[in-house]
Amino acid sequence: MDTLRILVILGPTASGKTHLAVQLAKRFHGEILSADSRQVYRGLDLGTGKDLHEYGSIPYHLIDIVDLGYEFNLFEFQHRCLALLPEIHARDHLPILTGGTGLYLEAVIQGYQLTPARPDYSLRATLMALSDEALTKRLMRLKPLQHNHTDLESRDRMIRAIEIAEATLHSPNQPVPRDFTFLILGMRWERSVLRQRIAERLSQRLDTGLIEEVEGLLRQGVSPAILDAMGLEYRFVTRFLQGKLQRDEMFTQLHQAICQFAKRQETWFRRMERQGTQIHWLNAAIDPEQEAIRILDLFMGRGGVTQSSGFGCL
Repeated sequence: MDTLRILVILGPTASGKTHLAVQLAKRFHGEILSADSRQVYRGLDLGTGKDLHEYGSIPYHLIDIVDLGYEFNLFEFQHRCLALLPEIHARDHLPILTGGTGLYLEAVIQGYQLTPARPDYSLRATLMALSDEALTKRLMRLKPLQHNHTDLESRDRMIRAIEIAEATLHSPNQPVPRDFTFLILGMRWERSVLRQRIAERLSQRLDTGLIEEVEGLLRQGVSPAILDAMGLEYRFVTRFLQGKLQRDEMFTQLHQAICQFAKRQETWFRRMERQGTQIHWLNAAIDPEQEAIRILDLFMGRGGVTQSSGFGCL
């Protein structure tokens, strides 16, 4: 069986991942798989940066696949993604996995052996008797590097997160036996430039209908609690619509929160590197497409590079 080559494009929010993925997909006959924990939901468009207008005729996957209120999780993402990769190769296309949800990316790259965390009603009864402080401490012991901080903001979410983490402890991650080789490209910006890009993108989204998108979701009956869990943009715009924030306050606080989120993403990617994942960082300010093409030509065997077997990275 030939090694299945997969391109991964990662980076913090607003770093230009989607644009680069589309350009490379056009050149290398690619299909894009979104590694974003919110883009799976129908109705969350501007706030999740789906930017589907950029794709044109490029096939994409794992976007708009479940309704709001459905509890999509890491196991389901990995299961769907791993099923798609050989299908894309069978069409003689290049899978391009791109997004900023580090846990989703890592589950595929590292080949975590995950099992679905079924409801544990005995454990839930025990957890329900604990205080919020005790639940937080327990979750932090199980998951000291929190990827999704909204898990800490609701008792129900904390209890479910603990339930999943406990199930994972009893089913440790092991490599999935697939013959994949990954090339991982990362988009890197100077911190001050990235902050400005985040501000400009936020202004554009607010000016082109983000507030109206959230208003529409509320009119459809989506609860503020669900929107609060769907990410920073939906949380802060909902608070603005509820009269809890003025528009200027919303923008300032939301911009600051997104910048903090970008820093957490960068921390996650650095941790991946420390644990052995090789990331080829591109200077996003200086023609990253041409540098990516050069590296990808080698990866695809056009420069005589020998590919490794099993789970690995170029």
